[in-house]
Amino acid sequence: MNAPQGLVNGKIALKHGAGGRAMRELIRDVILKGAAPASFDGVGPDAMDDGAALKVGDQWLVITTDSYVINPPFFPGGDIGRLAISGTVNDLAMMGATEPLALTCALIVEEGFARGDLERVRDSIHSACREARTAIATGDTKVMGNGELDGIVLNTAGVAFTRRVVTDRALKPGDRIVVTGTIGDHGLAVMAHRHELGFENQLRSDVAPLNGLVAAALGAAPEGVVAMKDPTRGGLASALHEMAEKSGVGVVLEEAKIPVRDEVRAASELLGIDPLHAANEGKAVIGVRPEALDAVLAALRAHPLGLSAEVIGTCVAERPGFVILDTGFGRRLVTEPEGELLPRIC
Repeated sequence: MNAPQGLVNGKIALKHGAGGRAMRELIRDVILKGAAPASFDGVGPDAMDDGAALKVGDQWLVITTDSYVINPPFFPGGDIGRLAISGTVNDLAMMGATEPLALTCALIVEEGFARGDLERVRDSIHSACREARTAIATGDTKVMGNGELDGIVLNTAGVAFTRRVVTDRALKPGDRIVVTGTIGDHGLAVMAHRHELGFENQLRSDVAPLNGLVAAALGAAPEGVVAMKDPTRGGLASALHEMAEKSGVGVVLEEAKIPVRDEVRAASELLGIDPLHAANEGKAVIGVRPEALDAVLAALRAHPLGLSAEVIGTCVAERPGFVILDTGFGRRLVTEPEGELLPRIC
């Protein structure tokens, strides 16, 4: 078995938390190595999806968990509290579970962290829960010594029931790829804020709970939505590579159709960052059967969070596992980002 990508002298590198191929190899070759096979009927950790799904009667119980380590914890458009709730709700939604039953939230706080800032995070958590129509059922609080932690870390988990599980691996040739809005907003906003880069138009994160938007898409074509993923760490490029590899299809993207805000495009050109590699926290990538495309697109665009939804690509039988960008003048392979563009982004 090959060593995880980029592992040097047995040490973990930042790239192993970046959401791309190196992270997937670390999870597969180290974290999951030797684990007993799942003893339940459903989707387990070996699927490496956005969560697990367990059969309970005639429904599926979807479970997900995540940790949030963003620096700085407050940024234009959101903060670590809104990020944690949205990220957990979105992971459930990506598997078709759009009505979160309850969430957990554990806070690890550094000694000296301002009480006022903690209250801001608390308020943001409650606000995002109301937006997502869910609540925190239980949690935990730990305080670590000064210098032992960088401010604050949140860990969350979520549970929800669904009648139909949507995975990230059911794409077929001919399926269309839809993105629910502009890409790169979160990653570029956090980078600009962290490094105090002055832009005429302030960049803002897109962080938001997507369960209502996804419910609209599923309601418009229950069997027509066949794969979903939220393009967080590693951006749209990593999400599509993972979906294509697991599904055994190639994906051809139309560059002219990929929605990017003018201010994000300007910042990405200045910084030399491809928007396809930048993190998103309020967007979904959806695989749709061709006959359901119009209904799904109309439902997305009728929702406030899906006004900029676009059809950006098509699944093909050729080059399985590869993502190809059609620029209008030619085609090139889209790579996954090598290493972490911006550590501690989510």
